[in-house]
Amino acid sequence: MTQSSPESTPQSRTDERRAADPSAPGPQAHEVEANPKTAPDPASNAEKDPSDWVSGDEPMTGAQASYLKTLSEETGAEAYRSDLTKAEASLAIDELKDARQNKR
Repeated sequence: MTQSSPESTPQSRTDERRAADPSAPGPQAHEVEANPKTAPDPASNAEKDPSDWVSGDEPMTGAQASYLKTLSEETGAEAYRSDLTKAEASLAIDELKDARQNKR
């Protein structure tokens, strides 16, 4: 086996080992899947209808409550209610965001 040069990389060391041992397994051929963070699939289920959420019947989160209260104050709507579910809060937030955008 040859000694690693100061500029060696993990890949170059692997290549050196493979060259020294021809019976060593070669690189595996496999499909490379797209990274959803950098190449999202437009048909993915990342955005679901709130009525389809498994946790949609749970009480709204603190973040939803805070944002809904702020949007209600900005738009003058009385949409904030402390008893909303996650799904209801999400729909109300979307409506108020649209109303706020149209108001500008």
